Amino acid sequence: MNSRYLSTIVILLTLIFSQSANSQTCKVSNGKMENGMQQFTEVYEFDYVDIKPEFPGGGNSLIDFINSTREYPAEAYKNGIQGRVTCSFIVHPDGKISHIKVLRGVETSLNNEAVRIISEMPLWTPGIYQGTAVPVRVVCCIPFRK
Repeated sequence: MNSRYLSTIVILLTLIFSQSANSQTCKVSNGKMENGMQQFTEVYEFDYVDIKPEFPGGGNSLIDFINSTREYPAEAYKNGIQGRVTCSFIVHPDGKISHIKVLRGVETSLNNEAVRIISEMPLWTPGIYQGTAVPVRVVCCIPFRK
C-alpha cells in the first residue's frame, strides 16, 4: 500500500470520527449576551446519552399527560385542521424544561397549544452521560386529530 493511499485513509477516518463526536452535542442560545456576543449552552443529543431523559412514569404517562392537558383550539377544530406538531426542548440536569421550539408545525393555534402543553410538563428525570446528569435535547410530537 503506498503512503499517499494510507494518508488519505487516515484523513478520512479522522474526519468521520471527529464528525461523529461533534454530533453528540449541539449549541443552543442561552439568551445571554457577553461583550456583544450571543452566549450558547452545549446540550447533548438524545441518542448519545447513556440514560435517556424520561417523563415521570415513562412513555405511557407522557401520552396520558398530553391527552389530559391538550385543549384543541376551537377555531382549528371547527375548520377540521389537524396534524402533529413536532417540537424540541431541553431537559436540564434538574429536570426542568426550556428552549421549547416548534420544528414542524401545522397551524399557529395548534403550534401554540403544543408549546403550552410542553411548558406545563412536570420535572423530567434527566439524561445521564458518563455518570453525570446533563442537558439533553428531546424531540416530541403533539397530535391533534378530530
